[in-house]
Amino acid sequence: MEFFENRPKRPFLLFVHSWNWLGQKWLRYRTRKALLRLSDEQLKDVGLTRHDLGC
Repeated sequence: MEFFENRPKRPFLLFVHSWNWLGQKWLRYRTRKALLRLSDEQLKDVGLTRHDLGC
């Protein structure tokens, strides 16, 4: 018997990909929210401007 013949099916693959996608969106949202709370001087220390954030 070959390896791929005995391989289990992946019924939850769509769920896993959706969960990962939502996690990335949530992390991006939290990061953007934290950066928007910084002052212009703090953003400059990090090397960003308000224009970089899309404001």
